Amino acid sequence: RGSPEVQALDEVDLEVARGTTLALVGQSGSGKSTLARCLARLEEPTRGQIWFEGADLLALRGRSLRPFRERVQLILQDSAAALDPRLSAVEIVAEPLDILGRGGRRERRGRARELMETVGLPSTWGERRPHELSGGQRQRLAIARALAVLPRLLILDEAFAGLDASIQAQIAGLLQELRSRHGLTYLYVSHDLALMARLAREVAVMFEGRIVERGSVEGLFADPRHPHTRALIAAVPSWPAPAAKPPVP
Repeated sequence: RGSPEVQALDEVDLEVARGTTLALVGQSGSGKSTLARCLARLEEPTRGQIWFEGADLLALRGRSLRPFRERVQLILQDSAAALDPRLSAVEIVAEPLDILGRGGRRERRGRARELMETVGLPSTWGERRPHELSGGQRQRLAIARALAVLPRLLILDEAFAGLDASIQAQIAGLLQELRSRHGLTYLYVSHDLALMARLAREVAVMFEGRIVERGSVEGLFADPRHPHTRALIAAVPSWPAPAAKPPVP
């Protein structure tokens, strides 16, 4: 007997405007990571459409997907698993440029070292391997690699999980700075509503494969409509303190 079909996503309708930051929040099993992987074309939905810059991504195949791969980058929670342990830091950052054949080898390595400096990693660490870096440093390295292809949308799936509060604050500050500098669009995916409230002005709440509520952080905390939203808020010790910098739009 075959197993019954599990529907991870159900009639999801989600829009992220260019240059904005949206947080997608839900408990484990809500479908948020599946949605992130579908948006990045790492998983194929059985039906529906995914539009990006005027193109239906599900209609693209093979070489026609290459421009999309450059414009949308996914950063995962487990940076240790996402980074090839056989490569040095500078090789990891340069890898997307190598695949795309951008410039000569020396030029690509030079660009990789520049990106390491951009995310707060000394370029002199270029020969270090991932296991020689801390969790926060590996996450910075993953961000540098994502930036190598000049993306327009970054999807960050539980990118702060497992990091202590001070490192979370550093990475959050870095991402805000990069967004201001490069005009990036962010989709944060997390179970941590308190943290997301510090990073975005707008939050979409996911429950059992559906978007059940969406609104401003202030609006959700002041007047949550869905029981799951109220449950997430109840788990927050207190209303999030103001961030060191104003939250990005």
